[in-house]
Amino acid sequence: MSFGQTIKHKTQAITGRVTERIGRKTRNRRMQRQGAGDRVTGNLKQSGDKAKDAFKR
Repeated sequence: MSFGQTIKHKTQAITGRVTERIGRKTRNRRMQRQGAGDRVTGNLKQSGDKAKDAFKR
């Protein structure tokens, strides 16, 4: 995968984690769920990128 995609997926995971924590602090469940979803999506995309890179070699 390209470097830009890697950064994009890591950023999505980090912002998801931050959003989830803000949701916890403010007791906003919708924000918590949205952050958790973004975090998981970013991590899955990173895993997919790692798998693609492993098969390229």
